[in-house]
Amino acid sequence: MKAYIFPGQGSQFMGMGKNLYNTSNLAKKLFQLSDDILGFRMTNIMFDGSMEVLKKTKYTQLAVYIHSVIQAKILDNFNPDMVAGHSLGELSALASINVFSFEDGLILVAKRASLMQEICESIHGGMAVILGLEDHIIEKVCKEDNGIIVPSNYNSPGQLVISGEERALKRVCLSLKKIGAKKILRLPVNGAFHSPVMEPAKKKLSKFIEKISFKDSKCPIYQNVTAKSVIKSNDIKKNIIEQLTSPVKWKQLVENMISNGAISFKEIGPGNILQGITKKIFNKIYKK
Repeated sequence: MKAYIFPGQGSQFMGMGKNLYNTSNLAKKLFQLSDDILGFRMTNIMFDGSMEVLKKTKYTQLAVYIHSVIQAKILDNFNPDMVAGHSLGELSALASINVFSFEDGLILVAKRASLMQEICESIHGGMAVILGLEDHIIEKVCKEDNGIIVPSNYNSPGQLVISGEERALKRVCLSLKKIGAKKILRLPVNGAFHSPVMEPAKKKLSKFIEKISFKDSKCPIYQNVTAKSVIKSNDIKKNIIEQLTSPVKWKQLVENMISNGAISFKEIGPGNILQGITKKIFNKIYKK
């Protein structure tokens, strides 16, 4: 079975989408439609803007969504057996399989990104990748800290991301380094995503999302919150809202996709970050 996976924030790069725009009439039409709906030239930010501007959450999420969904729309024979997306990528996946329209998804991403940007500007937080420690050790250290700090992305064996308030993040990173973390890398994001810090954004998004028309999915989507396949629109909607404060269970959902028959994974969107992470999970299962 063929699985398609969609990346999230962090996969952006300067000039992203420009090649799609220049080589496909449908892509050009959808890029122009995005500018019209948003009321500003998002294409300028993607094609010719600076990385300093592009990395702002309110622009990054839009850029990755637009690039990913357009790439899926112009693919020949895009007929997935199952899909999944990492964080924001979940919305790209849903638009690509027509659970909601490209236009509605764009409005939803714009609102999600705006709400998350507000939190980023009011609460100093961040995220860090921890390499070389077992998940349960990282979970224990986070739990013992008296600040807001939690595991936020279960990416692959030996790689877990933590997220929280800046002071708590620094304390926990120092503790993990002392007990044997092979490497600790700060992510190029300006917020504590997938943590309790995002609770105010979740409450506001839950009200807004009722305005968006959802359909049942035509193929299983494996969502971040549960790591399980979902078809029904109400379940999909609930999981999108919960995702803001819940960890991304990428490792677990890929394991479930493989258990349910996935033998190939194709990444749709900017970059190939997910391809590498997913390959590690696949190889771990089959001990390659």
